[in-house]
Amino acid sequence: MSGDKTLIIHTDGGARGNPGPAAFAYVIKTPDGTIIEEAGCLGKMTNNQAEYLALIRALEHGAKLGTDHHVRVLSDSELMVKQLNGEYRVKNEDLRELYQQAQKLRRQFSSFQIRHIPRNQNGHADRLYNEALDGKRKQGQSKAATEPASDKGSDANNWLKDKAVDCLKEAALRWSRGNPNDPDPAEVLEKLWPLIEAFEQE
Repeated sequence: MSGDKTLIIHTDGGARGNPGPAAFAYVIKTPDGTIIEEAGCLGKMTNNQAEYLALIRALEHGAKLGTDHHVRVLSDSELMVKQLNGEYRVKNEDLRELYQQAQKLRRQFSSFQIRHIPRNQNGHADRLYNEALDGKRKQGQSKAATEPASDKGSDANNWLKDKAVDCLKEAALRWSRGNPNDPDPAEVLEKLWPLIEAFEQE
């Protein structure tokens, strides 16, 4: 056992109508490879409110697993991520209380990082919250499984590998045209980084 105490959390939330019927979802990967997933409906609210509530519920669950963990959150909500990282001010009064809740929860952990990722790299959590909105998941239904016992883990890993290879192939093709800065290597790394993080606990 490596002694690593990191929780990797993917969160997602959204509303159909904005505001409209909303749902949340989160996926937690524990240091021993266990995958915990949960999703449920939230009532009528905006996309941004649902995104914050998804994070809040994930951090509440994470705290039950132990506040001595290092927490890394991946979310496709650019607004929420930039607000929590201090890049954007919270101007919307409806979000201010949720923002304060999230800040209070994050301070419980040994360390906390939150990073924005594209929606196509947040597919698991996105699928779960849509299932909740479609009535395919019961309220509060949760699931935990250890990756080696399921084919889903290997399927996800293969998908991540394919995405990384596609990203590198596209960059190599453009670099072969003679301009080493098209695309910018830093931009390529930014695309690859969430994929790398997903493998770090393997």
